[in-house]
Amino acid sequence: MAKARTLDKRRKSIRNIRKITRTMELISTARYQQALARATAASAYTERIGQLVAELRRSGTQFDHPLLQPRTETNNAVLLILTANRGMCGGYNNNVLRLAAGRYRELHTGVPDLKLEVSGKKGIATLKFQKIPIDRTYTKFEDKPTIKEVDVLATRYLDAYASGKLDRLDIAYTKLISSANQEATVETLLPLGLQAGQAAADQPVNGFAPAPYEFMPSAGNILADVVPASFRVKLFKCFLDAAVGEQIARMRAMKAATENADEMIRHLSMTYNRARQSQITSEITEIIGGVEALN
Repeated sequence: MAKARTLDKRRKSIRNIRKITRTMELISTARYQQALARATAASAYTERIGQLVAELRRSGTQFDHPLLQPRTETNNAVLLILTANRGMCGGYNNNVLRLAAGRYRELHTGVPDLKLEVSGKKGIATLKFQKIPIDRTYTKFEDKPTIKEVDVLATRYLDAYASGKLDRLDIAYTKLISSANQEATVETLLPLGLQAGQAAADQPVNGFAPAPYEFMPSAGNILADVVPASFRVKLFKCFLDAAVGEQIARMRAMKAATENADEMIRHLSMTYNRARQSQITSEITEIIGGVEALN
């Protein structure tokens, strides 16, 4: 059995670690609540503008927009991966990277020019260790991504797609389904016709066909703003979902670490008490033996 002093030092060390994990859990909880509020606020707008584009496609209105038209051949593609800048968040980064690796291999076999863009230091470090070439890296997106920061990326993707330099854009991130359910996923954002809304484009809403629309000044002018806006908010929502997922994963990981530390402290306390009791008994025995020797 280890000495009582050694057990006490180990117990103090675990208590110090527990303070750190508990503090990180509380910080992650506060950041999670803020990130969830931002993602929830953006969710309604994202869904509504997506529904608007889908309804316009179902309405029979004759319009054409380059973002809605799939390319006959995919020669240029971008895979954007959203990971965290910090660790200690369980399998959050690994789950996203695992799915991204599968999509990367799938696209790599059929796309001549495939570019990989990664957001987050953890994803960048992992892919560099695996010696996978990365074209662009981003480390400025934390738990509070702003629409201005994301809009820079969105504008670059839109311009590249409109000019023919980009045929497809995929994004790997953690999707927020609910506060209790997050799922790593890979979605195709460009062209917009390949999104989930395309599958529902030919289906009536609530069993009824959509009413015809009247445009003023013209359908082209309105759709020229609505369609790109739907892509911008969708990309922004992906960053918001990823921020929420990161904080939830870290909050759960730190809570589990704190609970494990409590269990270790309890076990070490019991072992320490037995060791201390054995040591005291041994000291008393030695004292009694010394007294009897003097007599």
